[in-house]
Amino acid sequence: MSGETLNDLFLAGLKEMYYIENELFDALDELATEVDHGDLQNAFEEHRSETKDHVDRLESVFDHIGVAAEQKQLYALDGLIEDHDEFTDENPEQEVLNLFDKAAAEKSEHLEIAAYGNLAFMADKLGHDEAADLLEENLREEENALDELKSISEQYDVESVPTQS
Repeated sequence: MSGETLNDLFLAGLKEMYYIENELFDALDELATEVDHGDLQNAFEEHRSETKDHVDRLESVFDHIGVAAEQKQLYALDGLIEDHDEFTDENPEQEVLNLFDKAAAEKSEHLEIAAYGNLAFMADKLGHDEAADLLEENLREEENALDELKSISEQYDVESVPTQS
């Protein structure tokens, strides 16, 4: 990427989101089987289904702008996944693992929301109206997923979580 134009920046960000959504599709399946909190498990399963829709919409965006769908690695996401793997290797208590996974999911939602917001803005500025609409649809679903995770936080019984080792 030369990074000289708005279009260059848009394409790089689009490729990163395609990478993120494909990686999260697999990660959400792992999270859903890892937690034992019913609402959290359902949220992960539901968002995994939405993530497949996000991948499909991103492929449509690539089609609309006449570029082949391609992934670009995003180290920020890789870091979140590495942190998760390192934490689970320590065999935490189940309740602590549930909270860790919920927090990790919220972090990834914030990443996706920021990226989709910027991509929709750039698509609009570049005159890619249909692409902007698709990206905004993904953005709204990411915002709803974050709201759902926050709602689960409010319902979560932290009294059952160990406070000291």
